[in-house]
Amino acid sequence: MIDFFKYNWMVREEWFSLCSQLSENELVQERQGGLGSILKTFFHIVDVECSWIQAINGDVVSEPNYEHYKSLELIRELSRESQDVVNKSLLNWTPKNEYKSVSVPWSSKTYYYGEVLRHVIVHEIHHIGQLSIWSNAMGLKAVNVNYIGRGFMDNDKRIIEGRDII
Repeated sequence: MIDFFKYNWMVREEWFSLCSQLSENELVQERQGGLGSILKTFFHIVDVECSWIQAINGDVVSEPNYEHYKSLELIRELSRESQDVVNKSLLNWTPKNEYKSVSVPWSSKTYYYGEVLRHVIVHEIHHIGQLSIWSNAMGLKAVNVNYIGRGFMDNDKRIIEGRDII
């Protein structure tokens, strides 16, 4: 599962780079679908990831305020900071956690740790599709979202073969 988070972060970073060439007006322009704008969509992706991971860790869920992150660079910084927290959580995951109960302040339902992790992965992929549609409509070439060719299996192979991956 760690590789899928790393994949999402890699693709997200490529989207941040692509969108850095857009004007502030293009980033905040209200669009049909998704969260309404490119900037709001990026913020939502990071916010959802942070919130769910804090919940599975049993931490107090701190919901960042969009008003404090109204630039691509601030959201990019929030994204990078949250990845450290998420990565630590993923490194502590064991199969015993798969069916651990998770409660969140925004729902009365109880969820499973494993389903939360999968939800966070799929949630981002869903919104990346929206960014692809918007970028194509603006005449930009969308980020290549292929998993193949990003080298994730190379690291796994080196570990299996007992070679140092650094």
